[in-house]
Amino acid sequence: MKLTKFRLLLAGLLLALSLPALAMNLQQAMAALGQAKAQGLVGEQPNGYLGVVKNSADSEAVVKLINDARRAEYSRMAKQNNIAVADIEAIAGQKAIERTASGHFVLIDGNWIKKR
Repeated sequence: MKLTKFRLLLAGLLLALSLPALAMNLQQAMAALGQAKAQGLVGEQPNGYLGVVKNSADSEAVVKLINDARRAEYSRMAKQNNIAVADIEAIAGQKAIERTASGHFVLIDGNWIKKR
C-alpha cells in the first residue's frame, strides 16, 4: 500500500517537473498560428486579440501566448503615442479582421463567421 502511494507521488512529481518542458513558447505559438487559423481553431476579434473558435490542446496556448505579446505591444504603442490602449486595440482589431484570409474565422457581433 505504501509503495503504491509512493509511486503515485513520484508520478505526480515527475509530471509537474515535465510540464514546463511541454509548455509552448511564443515562437512556437507564432509558428502554429497559421495552421490553427486554417483549421478553424482560432480567429481574429474586433478588440485586437485572437479568440478560440474551437477548443483544442494547442489553440488555447496559442491564443494566450500571442494575446499576451499583443497586449504588451499595444501598451507600448499607446504609451509611446500618448493614446489609450483601447484605441490601439480597436485599430489593431479592425486591421486584423480586414487582413484575415478568406476561409478563416472572425468574430462579428458576437458570432464566429468564416470570412469570404
